[in-house]
Amino acid sequence: MSQPLVLLQQKAEPLLDVQEMQLWLEKAVAWGQADSPDAQKDTCLHLSRLRDFLQQLLTHIHNTSSTTETMKRLPVIGQFLGRLCWNPYVTADDTSRRLLLQNLWGLYSEHPSNAVERKANQWIRKVLCQLTTEDDDTATQTLVKHMGVPTTQYHLTVLRKKVALVQENIGKGCSLPIDRSERCSCDRILAASEACVPLVTCAEAAPLIGALLQRPLICARAALSVDFLDALSSAYSSNCLLLEEQTVVSMWYHSLSSLEEAVLSLLESVLANTGSTLHRLEQQLAQSLLPKACAQHCSIFLVVNDIFRSILKQLEGNECIKSAIHTFTNCFIRELSLLQPKMSISLKAFFPQSPQNLLGPLLTQPSEMPQESWRHHLNWLSGSLQRLTEEEEEDEDSSRTGGHHKVFEAWFLLVQCAHWMQATAQLLVTARPEDCDPLLRLLTFYHHPTNKGHHRAQQLVRAKDAWNHLCPLFSVLACPPPIDHLQSLVALLSPNPQQPSLTPLSVLDLLVNFAVFSQKSLSGSTEILQTVVDRTGLVSEAVCVLGSLELRLNRGSCLSSDGNRVHLRIKALQNTLTHMYAAQSPAEKQAHTHPL
Repeated sequence: MSQPLVLLQQKAEPLLDVQEMQLWLEKAVAWGQADSPDAQKDTCLHLSRLRDFLQQLLTHIHNTSSTTETMKRLPVIGQFLGRLCWNPYVTADDTSRRLLLQNLWGLYSEHPSNAVERKANQWIRKVLCQLTTEDDDTATQTLVKHMGVPTTQYHLTVLRKKVALVQENIGKGCSLPIDRSERCSCDRILAASEACVPLVTCAEAAPLIGALLQRPLICARAALSVDFLDALSSAYSSNCLLLEEQTVVSMWYHSLSSLEEAVLSLLESVLANTGSTLHRLEQQLAQSLLPKACAQHCSIFLVVNDIFRSILKQLEGNECIKSAIHTFTNCFIRELSLLQPKMSISLKAFFPQSPQNLLGPLLTQPSEMPQESWRHHLNWLSGSLQRLTEEEEEDEDSSRTGGHHKVFEAWFLLVQCAHWMQATAQLLVTARPEDCDPLLRLLTFYHHPTNKGHHRAQQLVRAKDAWNHLCPLFSVLACPPPIDHLQSLVALLSPNPQQPSLTPLSVLDLLVNFAVFSQKSLSGSTEILQTVVDRTGLVSEAVCVLGSLELRLNRGSCLSSDGNRVHLRIKALQNTLTHMYAAQSPAEKQAHTHPL
């Protein structure tokens, strides 16, 4: 026989016999739930032929363009499959159950186009849910009584087999049919995710959930059900579901609402723990899995970054938020480095809105270059930011030309890379008067990025005043410290309603760095720091600054040729301030809580 004739005969195979379907329906009605010995015996006798018919029915469904067309030709198909689902002698047989479930999934419409298909979808989900979760079914009890198996164990066995079967099916690659009127094999993905909606909290369904979430999206028809993703997100956020790390990352990748909820929940937690040190904050952020997810998927990082950008615009003066953004970026960069060279995505893809000339210099860690190069590096950054802000301020309508956007994005990147601010504060301890202006400009820009509402020009003057008072106070020759400089420093750290005040924490940061890195004796430095924070009430804030400095020193953001001496000074200053904080009343502690 010639090959064309064979193909013609294969295409012309007979359609499903409608009368045979009616006969099988009558059999299913007669069997009922196999309560009687006769029904049980007859079911077992016809099981082999039933499997053959179910296979023919499955082929017919796959070759039909829609569920509506199938139901027009076979109007009793739903009644037939539904009755078989409640016959425990049919569902207990592995092959029969597999074919039965495949027929149900084959009838599920990915995009229901009419009321018939929508109603069919609802019925299919209900049948699948009841089939795997109903524990008080009398037919099941009858079967397990004969088999001697506990009801719960029976249902768990059925559920595990169902999960394994669906997992096997969704693992198959995309295979588009030659005839475009037929269904793509990826249609089963949506149906499987729909069937999982009532099972998201079942531990037995975890492998299937993981397989669905981690399946590559190589076909547009392989999308997951929105109901499934919403149910999964709700169960996970309410701690009703335990998922493996990679499954959680995949869930965030598929569900924007789930990702947004995770980020906002993390930020709420950070803001709630106002007394957290930078070390605890870093632990909290790293344990959230979000930095790892961002490193694996650029799209996730862009969403997280947009949320941070929006929050920063609303709470630009909140040091806790700024520290959280910086710490998160550090965790992300660390996770990204662990993926290299597997990841070939450029950093520009992760930071598309940032000024590209600043991206590399700011993302570079201070520990990645010699300390003697810091000053030149920071001077270049200061000059670049100054030119950017001057261009914006010279434009009369910066909001329309995008100038203000550029300045904000530069500042946002600087907040993400705030390790260079710590290096700036450290260098100001030993800077000469002629060298301090670029460093002070950079530090001021970090706290006051624009002149509109931030009064950057006035703040720069006050920042230099603070530096001019700190230098003589921490001079090795000044013993006792000049009282006039001490009083002026306290005044700078105290808010003044008559004049915009420099952010106290920026001056406090300089003060702590002078106390740690200057050559003044430890006792002299401790006395100055203790006096200033006692008079201003900034004890807890100073403790936080010291803790942050210690952590960044360990990470390499701060370097010193005499590291042992610096660590000893930090510990001694921490002990002094901790005793001072313990001696404060609850009201004083509450009044001066300004987390870093």
